[in-house]
Amino acid sequence: MKLKIKKVREVKTPSYAHKGDAGLDLFAPEDVVLLPNERKLIPLGIALEIPEGFVGLMWEKSGPACKHGIKSFGGVIDAGYRGEVHACLLNTTETPYTIEKGHKIIQILIQKVEHPELEEVSELSLDTTRGIGGFGSSGK
Repeated sequence: MKLKIKKVREVKTPSYAHKGDAGLDLFAPEDVVLLPNERKLIPLGIALEIPEGFVGLMWEKSGPACKHGIKSFGGVIDAGYRGEVHACLLNTTETPYTIEKGHKIIQILIQKVEHPELEEVSELSLDTTRGIGGFGSSGK
């Protein structure tokens, strides 16, 4: 499979940091400051041509997330979308966070999509070990 990438502004080309990595790193095309508790939509300077039958799923980078409280509001990049890709990030702390031009800002995983046949039913099977147990049902 090939993933076509079009730069719509000057930015580093997306890349994998290590052989075998699942996430393709995307880079900041300019300096951005996230103020405390601020959520911001950040253009990434690229457009993608994701092949039919696949999707791009956006995830935060673990370093900024764990060390600085920078959380991604995810994102689903459908195969038919051809516009500029953006990252929606939230600074969950009381400290401003600066993303410098050229730094890794978010990662995207390209994954196969399944489209199941939908069947509306009046009852679902409950003969599982979990049944209808929801939040907290697995204990501590």
